[in-house]
Amino acid sequence: MNLILKLAWRNVLRNRRRTLLSGFAVGITLASLMLIDALYLGMMDSMIRTATDTFIGQAQIHAEGFRDTLEVENTINGTDKVITSLSTEELLSEFSPRTVSYGMLSSAAGVTSVMLYGINPVHEKNISMIDDAVSEGQYLDEMSEQQILIGAKAAETLEVELGDRIVLTVAQAETGELSQDMFRLTGIFQMGIRETDSSLAFINIKKAQHMLAIDNSSHEIALKFRDITDAGNTSIAFWTKYSVNGNEAAGWRELVPQLDSIIDMTHISTIITSTLVFCIVVVIIMHALFMSLYERMFEFGVLRAVGTRPLNMALIIFFEAASLSLISIILGMLLGLTVISSFAYYGIDYRGIEFAGVTITELLYPELALKQFTLYPVLIFIFSLTAAIYPAVFAARMTPAKAMQRSL
Repeated sequence: MNLILKLAWRNVLRNRRRTLLSGFAVGITLASLMLIDALYLGMMDSMIRTATDTFIGQAQIHAEGFRDTLEVENTINGTDKVITSLSTEELLSEFSPRTVSYGMLSSAAGVTSVMLYGINPVHEKNISMIDDAVSEGQYLDEMSEQQILIGAKAAETLEVELGDRIVLTVAQAETGELSQDMFRLTGIFQMGIRETDSSLAFINIKKAQHMLAIDNSSHEIALKFRDITDAGNTSIAFWTKYSVNGNEAAGWRELVPQLDSIIDMTHISTIITSTLVFCIVVVIIMHALFMSLYERMFEFGVLRAVGTRPLNMALIIFFEAASLSLISIILGMLLGLTVISSFAYYGIDYRGIEFAGVTITELLYPELALKQFTLYPVLIFIFSLTAAIYPAVFAARMTPAKAMQRSL
C-alpha cells in the first residue's frame, strides 16, 4: 500500500503545471461556493435586521385578528398585565407599546391619509430606527403631546415645513366619532422606503390613546430579543405564553413572511449552485486523471505485465484523485478565506436595492461559517473520488498488450 501511495504521489507531481492548473481550477470553484454561501448568510442577516430594526421590531404582540382588520377597538387584552410580564422576560432586551390607527393629516395646502402610530419616544429608540431616520428637525419629546413626526414624502404632499401646524383627524374606538387636534411639525424622517416616507406619522402614545378613546390600552407591542435567532425560532415557549386570552405573539417570520420564503429559496439556490459546482469538479478531475493516464500508458502496461493486480491499478488512480483534491481543497480554502475576509472587512454596497419587499439600507458583509470549511471541502473530496471511478475502472481493465500498443 505504501508503494501505491508513493507511486500515486509521484504521478501527481510529475506534471506540476497540470496539477497546479487543475488544483487552482477546482480550488476556484470551492472558493466561489464558499463566497456564495457567505454572501447568502450576510444578505439574509442584513435583510432580517433591516426589516426588523427599521420599524416593525423583531416580534410583536397583538389582539387576535388585529393585523388583518386594524380595527381601533381591537386592543391587546390586559395590556398592563402583558407589559408587566414582558418586563421580567430574560429573552427580551426591550419592548415598546404602540397604538395603530388610520388618520388624516390636513394643512393649508393639502390633505393626505397616513397610518398613525402612537409611540413611547424613549422605548421606541431601542426598538426601531425612527430617531436615526429624522433628517430635519428633532425626534419626539416624551413630555410634549402636541408634536408630530411625518415622512419626507408626506411633508411634500402637505407642503409643510418644520414648525408648521398640522390638523390630525382619527376615528374613535367603539363610537367611530371623529377626533381632531392640532399638532406642530417638529421632525421629518426619511427611511428611504417610499411607502414609509409617504404614509407613516408618529405622535406621543398618551395623546394617541386619548384621541382614540382607548384609555391605557395598546394595539401592538414591538419586541426586541437579546438574541435575534430567538425571534425567528417558532419552537420556543415564549410564543405560546403570550398567545393567550385573545392575544397573539408573532415573530418576524410571521410579520414578514416573504423573508421566510426567501430563506427557503436561498436553500434551494444553494443546492442548485452546489450541484453545478460539483459537476464542474467532476469534469476537471476526470479530465486531469485521463490526461495523466494516457501519458503513462506504457508504465501501466509494465505494471500489469509484472503482475500488478487490477485492484491496485484502480487504487493508484483513486490515490491520485485524492491527492489532487487535497491540493485543490487547500488552495480553495486559502483563496476563499482571503476573498471572504476581504469582503467581510470592506463590505459590499447594495444599499437602496429592494429585494423581497425589503430595501437594503446597510453595507452587505459576507459571513464566515463552519460549514464553508468543513462540509464543502468534504463534498469536493467525495466528488473527486467519484470522478475517479471511471478512470480507475479503465486502468483496472487494461491489459499489458493494449497498454503497450496504445503507448507506441
